[in-house]
Amino acid sequence: MNTEDLLNQIAFIKEIDKLKYIERKTKLFNSDRNENDAEHSWHLALMAIVLAEHSNEPIDVLKVVKMVLIHDIVEIDAGDVFIYDTQKNHNNTDEERLAANRIFGLLPKKQANEMIAIWEEFEAGETNEAKFAKSMDRLEPLLQNTSNNGGTWKEFGVNYEKVYEKKSAIKEGSKTIWNYAEGLINESVEKGILKKD
Repeated sequence: MNTEDLLNQIAFIKEIDKLKYIERKTKLFNSDRNENDAEHSWHLALMAIVLAEHSNEPIDVLKVVKMVLIHDIVEIDAGDVFIYDTQKNHNNTDEERLAANRIFGLLPKKQANEMIAIWEEFEAGETNEAKFAKSMDRLEPLLQNTSNNGGTWKEFGVNYEKVYEKKSAIKEGSKTIWNYAEGLINESVEKGILKKD
């Protein structure tokens, strides 16, 4: 047994507990409590397992699960950026890169390299697994907002065009899920919980 590796792994496990304290803008289903990043990641992992059959292409489900479980770990240092933020770009930033290197760098080198590679693959969004993982990441807040009568859309004045633009990325991972999501978006307009400009 390599004691140094074990101690590094335990240090990482303790560090990622901080993910539970990163509050997201979206609220839990039918709730007024904000979701945290750990809850979000757990939910995406289960969604990926349950919805994998709807992927456009064959995928390695375990890899998708790893992606969604680690994709927001960088927010321990970089913070959560609201997808509809008009001041700060939601795409990968230098802050997130530094966070990935620091946090995953707590692990033994081989594991650190694997985690960084999976995180980078998710961020690039080019592989079948990354496309499906990103679909899950876009779907969950949509489901939350529709369950909360507009949720963050109403709270932050987000219009139909913005929602449609951001959520249309779902089709890259699953056209089937996108068809469902598009229906929810249009239904939200009809119900008056999402405004068209």
